[in-house]
Amino acid sequence: MQPDSLIRIGKINYTNVWPIYHFFPHERFGSRLQWIGQVPTGLNRAMLAGEVDMGAISSFAYGESHERYELFPELSVSALGNVNSLLLFHKKPLEELDGCTVMLPTSSATTVNLLKIVLSRFIGVTPTYVYAAPSLDTMMKHADAALLIGDDAIRASWQDTPYHVSDMGGLWQHYTGEWMTFAVWAVRKETIAREPELVAAVHEAFLQSKAAGQKDPESIVAAAQAEIGGTADYWRGYFRNLSHDFGPEQRRGLSLYYRYAAELGLLSEPAPIHMWSDNSVTR
Repeated sequence: MQPDSLIRIGKINYTNVWPIYHFFPHERFGSRLQWIGQVPTGLNRAMLAGEVDMGAISSFAYGESHERYELFPELSVSALGNVNSLLLFHKKPLEELDGCTVMLPTSSATTVNLLKIVLSRFIGVTPTYVYAAPSLDTMMKHADAALLIGDDAIRASWQDTPYHVSDMGGLWQHYTGEWMTFAVWAVRKETIAREPELVAAVHEAFLQSKAAGQKDPESIVAAAQAEIGGTADYWRGYFRNLSHDFGPEQRRGLSLYYRYAAELGLLSEPAPIHMWSDNSVTR
């Protein structure tokens, strides 16, 4: 049992969330927050199990268990078009992948199912899917295509490989014209009931951190260079392609994703989007 007035916050271990977390005012909260960093699928499981109270999780994981969560407004990992860190590497054109083996990373939930939607609904092929650790060289020894996400995809994209490379955000926009939201900021309903004012304060702090990141992106660019590698120009372009908003356009694209996922039997129903609102204090 966690102590009162403690909120455990999940942080995805990929650079695509840094613009929201980088300038978070930790000193404001003292020991009232605990930070837990994992890959998306790890945080999805921890949130579902009640081991994490709030934070970024895969959009697909929210869709599976939406009745347990509410979503913070104006916080997400989204894109309209290419993302550059959600990449399918393939030996053949997409139209020739029917019956072929496609390796999926154990770290992904949203993009794995986005790939299934794109290949089934829009390309008209049905590969055999096999999960594997996210290593391009190992995956491609045993498959015709391999999906990578996050910093694994970024590092692989810097390699000189003979493969075709398809950006999942770009494919989604090409076929639907919509935004795609890959991660959402969820909070458990029990946490909202237990600590409404602290939840509101954390949401406000995230918005302030996001605004600071938009004002000073060079700090985030430098941190990414130091930890992952690459050039400053690469990271400027990478972060420029991402959006961390979650307004009507992003929600519309995500609702379409949920509809298609339900039609393919990947979700039991098209998940409704439950938005959190701050009713804890009078402003």
